[in-house]
Amino acid sequence: MNKGGCTYIITNKTRTVLYVGVTSNLRARIWEHKTKQYPKSFTAKYNCDTIVWYEVFPTIMEAIDREKQIKGGSRAKKVALIHSLNPQWNDLWEEIQDL
Repeated sequence: MNKGGCTYIITNKTRTVLYVGVTSNLRARIWEHKTKQYPKSFTAKYNCDTIVWYEVFPTIMEAIDREKQIKGGSRAKKVALIHSLNPQWNDLWEEIQDL
């Protein structure tokens, strides 16, 4: 049985840093970012803990493919993607609790 996956974008409070990630458990992964589970990681170093965009896929491989596509794009394309779902750049932490 294939496990689904999510591609996501998190940012810091000033929205200067964008991080694109992929996971099979979005809630748990974002919690790791919020609590700086890995203190030496890129996201901990740059205080990225606000989830501003995500997409759910039936398989983890599809999520990984999407992550690669997004990472290969410009910052402008990432910002446009965020605006398409979340024009106010709100933290979607509460929204993902039901996933």
